[in-house]
Amino acid sequence: MLLTNNIEIIDLGLFLKKEKILIFTDTQIGYEESLNKKGVLIPRFQYDDLQKRIKKIIVKCKPKTIIINGDIKHEFGTISDTEWRYVLRFIDFLSIYARLILIKGNHDTILEPIAKKKNIEVKNYFKIGDVFLCHGHRILENKEIESSKVIIIGHEHPAVGLKEGSRVEKFKCFLKGKFDDKILIVQPSTNLITIGTNVLTEKLLSPYLDQNLINFEVYVVADEIMYFGKIKNLI
Repeated sequence: MLLTNNIEIIDLGLFLKKEKILIFTDTQIGYEESLNKKGVLIPRFQYDDLQKRIKKIIVKCKPKTIIINGDIKHEFGTISDTEWRYVLRFIDFLSIYARLILIKGNHDTILEPIAKKKNIEVKNYFKIGDVFLCHGHRILENKEIESSKVIIIGHEHPAVGLKEGSRVEKFKCFLKGKFDDKILIVQPSTNLITIGTNVLTEKLLSPYLDQNLINFEVYVVADEIMYFGKIKNLI
């Protein structure tokens, strides 16, 4: 489903068609180990499921470049055993198909030792044409963002809770709205364990979303991408 003439939603990915750039965010590899350490008994199946899902998207759009827009790993101030093994494995997997760029997120304070082993670029942001990518945990101010028409962020893990009777079911979603005079696109988490933050009822984290969101448009990720209209119609 198209968000703009050049930006298409493909499952949990965003694809810049002209540039053949595929974007994911918030894979948060190592989240299962973190939960296990806290006593939450959850099987460590995420990586295999993640790789299978992403491979389907890659095969469909055949990108030249793949960008992880922040939080490829989960732990803040360290690199866990799982992260060492599986982030390196994930980098090898993605690099088979395309050039890989990593953008730093708030969970990526210690990312360079992993990226250095594979000679992968780590950036604070990335701009191509009139599209500006940053993780979204802090507002960036520079000439590149000022000259952009579209901002793409992650960080928020947007989802919507849809109510039927007493039952509420959450779905990952994309958001499309405005930040100042620019189009703002918020991408859902690619982590498959958690759904995310219900943008209709829960407090949001990204400073880019510290505004009235009633006119933001919602695109739900299910078996297909479904347009749900504006937030004000879902509240």
